[in-house]
Amino acid sequence: MADDKKKRGGNDRALIALGESYEVAYWSKKFKITPAKLKAAVGKVGHSAKKVEAYIALQKHKAADRALIALSQPYEVRYWSKKFKVTPAKLKAAVGAVGHSSKKVGEYLAGKKAPKKKAAKKAVKKAAKKTAKKTAKKRAKKKAA
Repeated sequence: MADDKKKRGGNDRALIALGESYEVAYWSKKFKITPAKLKAAVGKVGHSAKKVEAYIALQKHKAADRALIALSQPYEVRYWSKKFKVTPAKLKAAVGAVGHSSKKVGEYLAGKKAPKKKAAKKAVKKAAKKTAKKTAKKRAKKKAA
């Protein structure tokens, strides 16, 4: 068993005893996880501290990796392009500008879209003014003729 009080050697230190609350507290603090996550990890890979540590490190890596945009993977480019409602080329340009963080790319694209809408509205207003001026000139010519 993992926590035989008579045995204090390396074999005992290398195992996690979930039945002892002080061991659960120690290993949770050491791995910087909750006791529930520790119990789940031990359930997945066993009582070996090395295996649990490797499993937790892998889970943390996967969680961090989900927030990054990998342009080398076509399925990720499709996913993020669809999510941000932009073309793959615009997504790649945004990643080039701010990095691979999906949060930063989202903020960058949101910031880019707003000015474009305003610019488009301004362009429409300018075009409307030009056509109004042209029609006013035509009316003035007709009245003068």
